[in-house]
Amino acid sequence: MKITIIYDNTAFRKDLRADWGFSCLVKAENSPRILFDTGADGKILLSNMKKLEIDPLSIEEVFISHLHLDHIGGLSELLKANPHIKKIYLPFSIGLEGEVILKKPTKIHKNVFSTGELEGIEQSMGVINKKGIVLIVGCSHPYMGNILETAKKFGEIYGIVGGMHGFSEFELFQGINLICPTHCTQHKAELKKLYPEKYLEGGAGQVVEI
Repeated sequence: MKITIIYDNTAFRKDLRADWGFSCLVKAENSPRILFDTGADGKILLSNMKKLEIDPLSIEEVFISHLHLDHIGGLSELLKANPHIKKIYLPFSIGLEGEVILKKPTKIHKNVFSTGELEGIEQSMGVINKKGIVLIVGCSHPYMGNILETAKKFGEIYGIVGGMHGFSEFELFQGINLICPTHCTQHKAELKKLYPEKYLEGGAGQVVEI
């Protein structure tokens, strides 16, 4: 599987624009090309996609973690660029055409699942591969322990990519092999110091291949 970070607070590639928000493209075996979140600004999203040679028309589905502007702000511009997106997975309804509301842990494809809306605010997405689950999180507003335990219903967690907000119970990551904190993560330095062999720097342009 391959995760390409398109939108982030920092830029891994100097030719890409950093901005407050998060979005990544997820390509996994036997599943559609899914855009996880859309960042805050559609123009920045589409500009970074162009530089990354990602055609908006190649995106088949969109998965929205939660309805904060820095995760959903680019959606309208994306839908203008690609009005043929088949499904938009949301934690609750906002009246979009083609939306799928996910309240409970649910498989959306053979090897892709949603944790469902946790604590009334946010869902995360998991991709199952031979090494285990790669969990993609937007901001981790729900308690991290709750996110991880919900994801574990689908198997063992191999890695986690995305925003982790103020998460500081670092021992919860002891059994995880890949940690790529992005966006709103407040304790990147601590995670890097504790888990140097597992840590991968995020930023727009970073590509995670597993």
